[in-house]
Amino acid sequence: MEERVLSVSEIVGACSSALEMSIEQIVVEGEVASYKVNQGKFVFFDLKDEGSSLPCFMMLFAVRFPIQDGMKIRIVGTPKITTWGKFSFTVHQMIPVGEGDIKKSFEMLKRKLAGEGLFAAERKRPLPERITKIGVISSMQAAGYVDFVKILDERWGGLDVEVIHTQVQGMGAAEQIISALRVFSERGDRDVVAVIRGGGSADDLAVFNDEELVRAIAASKVPVITGVGHEVDESLADLAADMRASTPSNAAQLLTRDKRAEKLRIEGELRSMQNVVLSKVQQSNKEMSRLVLDAQKQTLNRLDAAQNEVSKLSTIVEQLSPNRVLGRGYAMVRGTLEKGGVVIITTADQEAEAEIKSVKERRR
Repeated sequence: MEERVLSVSEIVGACSSALEMSIEQIVVEGEVASYKVNQGKFVFFDLKDEGSSLPCFMMLFAVRFPIQDGMKIRIVGTPKITTWGKFSFTVHQMIPVGEGDIKKSFEMLKRKLAGEGLFAAERKRPLPERITKIGVISSMQAAGYVDFVKILDERWGGLDVEVIHTQVQGMGAAEQIISALRVFSERGDRDVVAVIRGGGSADDLAVFNDEELVRAIAASKVPVITGVGHEVDESLADLAADMRASTPSNAAQLLTRDKRAEKLRIEGELRSMQNVVLSKVQQSNKEMSRLVLDAQKQTLNRLDAAQNEVSKLSTIVEQLSPNRVLGRGYAMVRGTLEKGGVVIITTADQEAEAEIKSVKERRR
């Protein structure tokens, strides 16, 4: 029987395929060594532990966190045999692990994005004054989400809340959150989008320092509020958001009015309005009373003046009365003053009839 002879490429390809099919995608954790970027798009590094070293390859666009030698990372990928016959691990995703390395990666990316103005205060938008439609990105099984919804209902209620369920930690979480952000951003039918997740370890919260996720938050057409972790936790997602809440519960508080406080405020305003109206009515009554009193005084003054005037006229009329003149000894003559004419002579007590014998001019 004739033996089949394989070419080098065939055996390498067969081994690589067998390796990929048998192991598929796996997660590996280790320390970075010999990290380098070739041609601005290919990334090569070794992932080491105390006993072994794993050569790794990935595309630069898939690097979502700043990485340097000595950092501990977790990678997701598949093993394969390269065309040069060397074993290699093709990386699809990676995240830093361990509080120290996460902090180091955080600071490196923070400086980079801050230099681009991604965290600048002037690019942040205020949230709408009256919020009725809220988009939520969270794991619906998480305690932080339950607290968020509970406080929304307690404080106001009746809001239009739409939730897109995503992972909020681990590999793949960043892509899911980015996809949800794009849905809300493209639709534009929400007043605000809330990205929320309860507390956790530095490893659990590392997804919120993913560069592409941070850029997606900054690029959202709808204002974004983040409520991630506890008050002491700070992520790059928080820095890029339009508003940062200290916790999911605090995010719910910032997005809603307190109906009890609002009721008290409205009642206070009504009391204030009632007091203003009552004060104005009282002031009007006082003014009306003052005007009435003034009118009464003016009328009485006019009446007094008129009475005084009547009294004066009465005195004058009395003084000019014929009877008063007759009483002083004078007489009143009526008739025709001509010779032969008859006149009536009236005194205070008597009246006489006389004939005119002569009439002559009086000398003055």
